[in-house]
Amino acid sequence: MPTGIGQRIRRREDPRFLLGQGRYVDDIRTENALHVTFVRSYLGHARIESIDAQAARELPGVQVFTAAEIGLAPSPPPPMLQVHESMFRPPVATDTVRYAGEIVAIVVAGSPAASVDAAELVSIEYESLPVVTDIRDAVKDEVLLFESAGSNTCLRIPAQNPDENLFADCDIVISGANESPRLLALPIEPRSTVAEFAEGKLTIHLSTQTPHADKQAIAGALGLEPDQVRVIAPDVGGGFGGKGADVEDILMGWLARETDRTVRWTETRSEHMVAMHHGRAQWADFELGGTKDGELKALRVKLLQDAGAYPGIGAFLAVLTQMMSSGVYDIPKIEVDITAVVSNSTPTGPVRGAGRPEASQMIERAVDMFAVEAGLDPAEIRRRNFIANDRFPVTTAAGATYDIGDYAGALDRALEQAGYEELRREQQRRRAEGSDRLLGIGLSVYVEITNGINEGEFGAVEITPDGGAIVRTGSFSHGQGHETTFAQIVSERTGIDVQDIQVIAGDTDRVPRGTGTYGSKSTQIGGAAAGQASEIVVQRAKEIAADALEANVDDMVLDLEIGSFHVTGSAEPSLAWAKLADGLVQDGRLAELSAETDFKPAQPTFPFGAHVAVVEVDAETGSVRLDRMIACDDAGRIINPLVADGQVHGGLAAGIAQALYEEVRYDSEGNSQHGNLVTYCIPSAAELPSFERVQMETPTPVNPLGAKGIGESGTIGATPAVHNAVIDALAHLGVRHLAMPANGEKVWRAIQDARGSRA
Repeated sequence: MPTGIGQRIRRREDPRFLLGQGRYVDDIRTENALHVTFVRSYLGHARIESIDAQAARELPGVQVFTAAEIGLAPSPPPPMLQVHESMFRPPVATDTVRYAGEIVAIVVAGSPAASVDAAELVSIEYESLPVVTDIRDAVKDEVLLFESAGSNTCLRIPAQNPDENLFADCDIVISGANESPRLLALPIEPRSTVAEFAEGKLTIHLSTQTPHADKQAIAGALGLEPDQVRVIAPDVGGGFGGKGADVEDILMGWLARETDRTVRWTETRSEHMVAMHHGRAQWADFELGGTKDGELKALRVKLLQDAGAYPGIGAFLAVLTQMMSSGVYDIPKIEVDITAVVSNSTPTGPVRGAGRPEASQMIERAVDMFAVEAGLDPAEIRRRNFIANDRFPVTTAAGATYDIGDYAGALDRALEQAGYEELRREQQRRRAEGSDRLLGIGLSVYVEITNGINEGEFGAVEITPDGGAIVRTGSFSHGQGHETTFAQIVSERTGIDVQDIQVIAGDTDRVPRGTGTYGSKSTQIGGAAAGQASEIVVQRAKEIAADALEANVDDMVLDLEIGSFHVTGSAEPSLAWAKLADGLVQDGRLAELSAETDFKPAQPTFPFGAHVAVVEVDAETGSVRLDRMIACDDAGRIINPLVADGQVHGGLAAGIAQALYEEVRYDSEGNSQHGNLVTYCIPSAAELPSFERVQMETPTPVNPLGAKGIGESGTIGATPAVHNAVIDALAHLGVRHLAMPANGEKVWRAIQDARGSRA
């Protein structure tokens, strides 16, 4: 029996993971391999005066390489960033280190222990330089990371046609600021690489999200032709935007070619926390104006984005923030000014949400602040300003063209599930009694963009001799469940049972092209491509079956219940997939039952939803407890509700973590204060409630599946809901602002300051 779209079946991937049978890069066994340790700077900003590796090189079997020996050119940033060439990132630091964790030398030895021991013998003399880690200081250019560039600014997009009288027709104008703190992607599996160069070809196993993009990047950096590089990605223990070809992977390819040996590297957790790119790190100053009856009229935002030590895709993410700055609201006038700067910190990049969470955090905080000034309930002010359902597709004043939405419907469902009116009554009761158990209710209604740069994806389907199917996709799963959902899409169109469909991904020699998985785009383009290829195969099968049954192809139908072809109105004679394939095998024609395609959508999609967070704050200690989290996330047509629930749950946990726990900070010398998981807070299941998921589906017209992305939605909606809830709990004390993460210490200090002011 086929198992098609919409059915809640268990993930086919899970048994091997639950039984410890997953195969990750570090599980790959190699003979006579060399082990790599990267020597990293412990200073945030310094000139390299000398590197003495003699003691390490005297150890048996040890090799040491510095930038001089490697000779690879610095990597330019993505083409959307036009920066001074001095800002290009070198694979290994040459004369200056610009963040603690930057690679200075590479040690190779016959065992992991020997490699680490030898690395400790590499002596580096530094001349310390002034450090700047706060982007509000970096933008002043008082401490320059790249003197030749003359400025720390690496991206500047002023507001278009700024209007001095933007708020002239507004009765109320609120102003505020929101810092979206720097945080870590922190997948369970750190990065790991195994590389071998043989017979003129580099084979490199990566823990990655983007095998084909990595192939191109590594080939380009090493001066190889693309067909000289094979990237293989086995099981990947999470990515969250953090995993793709980075300087370490390029260097591993170079080492394999240079040493003519297989080389291995798996980063330690502490190394991972300072070396993998960080996320968020954005400051937003905002002004929101409207009428006293709650109509929002104008928004002005100044975004300051931290690129870290070298400008990369992280510098550009503020552009996505700008695009989504209108949120779900019909705000007629919007001005956004963008500045991105470098600082003495780990470079930034995409982490679950990548620019969109920052937008929802900003606008949802601003709307709550406006509601307070207007004397309106936070739910009511949102209702009065939603983009109406009959406006879609609609282009906002921020320049995004939303495909479809029902924002009021999502909010109403979430509020009903929460019992919103009763929660407000309970809050008033506690306040009237002077209870120290402060109740806070936070809302967020969000919209986000998925497949934001409107990429296409490769898909192929072929029928096997036994009547099963093989699906090849350029998408790649690092926890999203593609082996299940893509098989369901093909099953619905072919009638082949899900268990008889194999999904192949992550090997650039077995899948010819692809874009990988990020930006919550896989199902809407990779799944659509698999579906499209399936339909082509079915049509070809009808032609072959019609010929075999001596019938007109227009009269042929596929009975999806049993996966068999027959003439309309007559169940017999029929040809099942296995019988059809067997006949073609005999004739050497099985390849006719295969197809490949590249699906290209008309535009990105815009999932949306509403979240309600309920928190309890202990007024004496500042302790915050999240009691309830209600989430209505609409991602269009759902392929597998069980998989979708899992994606939302993971996203909620990440969003809650930023609101209450996660934050990377540097000291005045550029040292990360979070070199391990003792000092970096992430919640466990014990700190999280059972999430309440509210179902809603509004199919998009953008692709034939009607599907939108769902991998990041929970993150984008949860953070502002929880943040607003904590501030709401303290509002009657006079607290109007609280920086994230809203942890116990910050809450306690805010309460003490408010009590002092009232006294």
